[in-house]
Amino acid sequence: MTPSPASVEPPGAAGWPEEWRGLVDDAAIFPPGDVPLHDATAAHTERRREWWGDLVGSFVLRDTDFPLVRGFGAPLSVVVTGGAGQLAGPLGAATRLGLHVAAVEIAVRDVDDPVGNVRRIDAALRAAEVDVPLYVELPGPATARWLAAADEVAACGHRLKLRLGNVDHDLVPDSATVAGWIDAALDRETRFKATAGLHRAVRHDPEGGGAHGFVNVLVATRTLWDGGSVVDAEAVLEQRDGAALAAALADGGVAATRRWFTSFGSCSVTEPRDDLLALGLVPVSTDLEDNA
Repeated sequence: MTPSPASVEPPGAAGWPEEWRGLVDDAAIFPPGDVPLHDATAAHTERRREWWGDLVGSFVLRDTDFPLVRGFGAPLSVVVTGGAGQLAGPLGAATRLGLHVAAVEIAVRDVDDPVGNVRRIDAALRAAEVDVPLYVELPGPATARWLAAADEVAACGHRLKLRLGNVDHDLVPDSATVAGWIDAALDRETRFKATAGLHRAVRHDPEGGGAHGFVNVLVATRTLWDGGSVVDAEAVLEQRDGAALAAALADGGVAATRRWFTSFGSCSVTEPRDDLLALGLVPVSTDLEDNA
């Protein structure tokens, strides 16, 4: 009998494999999940106690949510809801409230001067004297202006945030765009995280349009880092054969790839867990399977 994913453990019950740890940032409060904040924090705490809890990275919340989670002990990825000028205040408040900020995420708002906007963001973070990874989301496809802003992100020692999904399927970036973004990040040796839409491991077609898969993104990243072309990576992002994608990561490719693709935010953490188990990318104990 095949066990349900939640009822099994890896061999030796040693916990989640190292190369997959912290892959999924818990963004349960964001669309389309929209879980109430207190329910989401309670569920996050419980998930971290599960045998598969190491799959879960930080809890993602808005900077305006800080007063509602005073004393919450989990690492937080903070989405800044305003511009550069809104960095210092909330981060200072987090310290006073006893919160552990593990990363900051902010979107460039000045589409006419993204390079200057990145510089202002960098200056604001330095003024706040908070030494945490900063993920910068740049608007639009990888145009010359986008690439110049990516240069500035890299020069400042920050990271990129790539939005791969949207509740409006018409706004989901196509595979060519995503491949271009990943190629630009790797060309600058800049780490990146993804957000939105990566609930499932393999590219699929939910009602309304296509959705990227997080294993596709991992394999596309490896393809580019190993010298493949953007066209090659685009083909990988379009791949719907889960077994073929899993095979491409079978020789230690996960750890090498996650040096660059650090994590992704998802309003579900159980769907990624279930897909990794189903694809055999995380081994399941045979004894436990037989007894389930």
